[in-house]
Amino acid sequence: MQSRSPASRTGRPRSATADAAILAATREALVELGWSKLTLGDVATRAGVAKTTLYRRWAGKNELVVDAVAELFDELELPDRGSLAADIEGVVLQFATILALPEARSGLMAVVAEATRDEALRERIRASVVDRQKRLVLEGRARAQARGELPPEPNPAAADRTVDLIFDMVAGAVVHRTLVSAEPADEEWVRSFTRVLLHGLGG
Repeated sequence: MQSRSPASRTGRPRSATADAAILAATREALVELGWSKLTLGDVATRAGVAKTTLYRRWAGKNELVVDAVAELFDELELPDRGSLAADIEGVVLQFATILALPEARSGLMAVVAEATRDEALRERIRASVVDRQKRLVLEGRARAQARGELPPEPNPAAADRTVDLIFDMVAGAVVHRTLVSAEPADEEWVRSFTRVLLHGLGG
């Protein structure tokens, strides 16, 4: 089934309160039931809405879980700790804390697995999670350039590639550490990772 963005649908105006209740109920059901047993009917009951309300907003379980997990990552903020290294450490620790949540862990791994067979779902993950969180890299780079810690990048295409690379390095490392290796991304690991990210192995 092709994924559709809820924002692209027409009809009566959406209720932000209902959306929040549905997404919270989805995360609750993920923890209690797991991916395989989660149904839209169960989510509707937990959220106190009609099942048709869910289908007006999401085409199916895959989309719903992506949006429920994406809402968790929207809580990420880039702290201003006075230096690029300290800022990176702060946001990476936040990211690791979110990934440690059972609802984030089970939801993210489930939709990524499903996305191997669903190109539309991969696009939704990119739009709802990856592209939205690249704002953190853009904000951090701009702040570091204002401090004089990073040089300006006059070439827009090269600057975009740098943002993609930094995001991939941070997200890939933290997801692998916490979800694949099942090791803690604690302060010591985050400091070591940040040092390698900024200075390379030679540093």
